[in-house]
Amino acid sequence: MPESSVPDALRQGSTQPWTERLPLPPAEKMTPEQRAAAQALIDSPRKGVFGPFLPLMQSPKLLDRVAKVGEYLRFESVLDARVRELCTCATARHVGNQFEWHMHAPLAIKAGVDAGAIDALRQGARPSSGLKDDEALALDFTQELLNTNGVSDLTYGRAVKQFGEQGVVELASLVGYFAMVNWVMNVARTPAQASSGEAMRPFPL
Repeated sequence: MPESSVPDALRQGSTQPWTERLPLPPAEKMTPEQRAAAQALIDSPRKGVFGPFLPLMQSPKLLDRVAKVGEYLRFESVLDARVRELCTCATARHVGNQFEWHMHAPLAIKAGVDAGAIDALRQGARPSSGLKDDEALALDFTQELLNTNGVSDLTYGRAVKQFGEQGVVELASLVGYFAMVNWVMNVARTPAQASSGEAMRPFPL
């Protein structure tokens, strides 16, 4: 997309001038592998090709593997949906990705996360109230992992007690997965969906 057609709230990345770098290839120019990858996404729980899968279409085999990891973490993980969606939002906020923020903030609220806590994250603050104990712990784990590239024994011990070893592995993997797809979109400048609400603040980070 050209710079003039995309509002600031929908842009990824902060360099100027801003243009989308890796949009979805036109159908007539897709390779058979790309067409198959697109159809697989349409047939999956995602029901379409959007977000990180637009730039990932340049590597159909990678797209397929990334999609399968994401399907497990989003739809089959042992973690509660509240925890998954909250930590997805925290990751999107950390790396400044509008697409995942706008997609997952409403899903977090729908799953039961306090709307005020989500808005605090949007503004760049640590929610001071509204989070359930497991949500607060998962957010501590996520932010510590993002900020230090690991977690302390104290945080790890609390997380294992709350979520179990499988849950801790899946939580760390969830954070890593969304950091990865957020970075792909930031590099590709994949715009957020046009129906998005309020942008994260400040933006760009």
